[in-house]
Amino acid sequence: MTNRMDTIWSQLDRKSTAIAEFTMRQYRTRISTWVVMIASVVALLLMLLFYIEAMNTEIQAIDNDGDSVDTDGDGYPDGQERLEGTDPNNAENFPVGVEPDPPEKWINEDDINWDTLKEGTNYVGEDDDGDCLEYFDTSSQRDTNDNDIECDIVVTVDSLNSTITFDSDSGVDEDPDEEKYGKEASHRAFVLGIGKFGIVYLLGIFLPLFLATGLIREEMSEGTIHYMLAKPIARGEVLLYRMLGYIGLTWPFIIGICLMLCIITGLTGPGDQFFRWSDVGVWMSIAWATMLVSLVYGMIFCSFGIIWKNGVILAIIFAAWELGMVFVTIFTGGDSSIRYLSVIGWGMIIVDAGVLVSWPDNWQLVQIGLWGGGQGEENFLGQVDYIALPGAEPLAAFTGNPNLGVSNWLSLVISTIVLVFQGVMAWFIGQSIFKGKEVD
Repeated sequence: MTNRMDTIWSQLDRKSTAIAEFTMRQYRTRISTWVVMIASVVALLLMLLFYIEAMNTEIQAIDNDGDSVDTDGDGYPDGQERLEGTDPNNAENFPVGVEPDPPEKWINEDDINWDTLKEGTNYVGEDDDGDCLEYFDTSSQRDTNDNDIECDIVVTVDSLNSTITFDSDSGVDEDPDEEKYGKEASHRAFVLGIGKFGIVYLLGIFLPLFLATGLIREEMSEGTIHYMLAKPIARGEVLLYRMLGYIGLTWPFIIGICLMLCIITGLTGPGDQFFRWSDVGVWMSIAWATMLVSLVYGMIFCSFGIIWKNGVILAIIFAAWELGMVFVTIFTGGDSSIRYLSVIGWGMIIVDAGVLVSWPDNWQLVQIGLWGGGQGEENFLGQVDYIALPGAEPLAAFTGNPNLGVSNWLSLVISTIVLVFQGVMAWFIGQSIFKGKEVD
């Protein structure tokens, strides 16, 4: 019995290896394969040039609270005069015996100065420039949020709903550092933008579109499929082994692309460390999501090729639907249930879960950036339209939530299982159609 099983397994192994190797050899000898891959690399490298330029471009500092302005023209910035107790609107009233500060000292002087926030209510923030403590006379003026603490910010963190609310006393953390925040937010926005749209979707769908659609159809059209079917190999096996050859080419390419981007962005990104190790988990989730969606798309598109000689038309129509699901998933932040009816939606869940595991402070960074220190104008509804810090809005646009009601790691597992199931179902349908297909 054991010998028989060994024989069956060895035969299976030889068949699968032979067809997979033959498929990979076909890919390597086709100009179209190299054109697709080289074009993908060039496009991503061009995007990287914009990223590197952005990381090396200084973000202009903005005096959000006007402390650097010398209103009365006496040579002393308004912030310094408030701190020293003189009138910034009276040129005759200025600090005596004190050297005037350079205006730059009073830009970004009241930065957002907390790194981590705990669940629930937090009492944070510091009056770095003293405009709350020195400019306001009474305790009630210094405690506008009514928490019995002068010159602070009440920050309420709700991790379940990924929201932060701010209630700031006047003049506290109103002039944040645009450079420090903007570089970090822009870096993360680029990683998520190129990861979700440029790699998971575009790379994940165009590789199978050009490489998998004709995997069986071309052999049928050229008549070479007879050489495979003449052997004692089931048609379902032929389809499976051809897909193994496709995976053997595309998956290493996807891993290589993500590894290259991870190294470049990790070395050139903001931060005090030599390398941004916290980004590695995000790139791993991007690579894994792309590998799985490329598998599912490959199975689906190959089946389209079996159904119709112009199966690429069906593949393009399906790709258009998936593109719509990309925008739905990104623009809703993962709140739309329709994404579950797609392939790309589950791929995005893998990335979103990976982000929450690797960057647990990401949603806090988004909310803090959109608040921007509390600067803004009140709209007709009585709500404050805050002025967001640089990079906050792009980061918010590409940040999503798995919204599966389970932990982040379990979300990764569930979405992986769903994508594998979709791939298996696509193979089952494809091989069923292939079995009933007359080969001329």
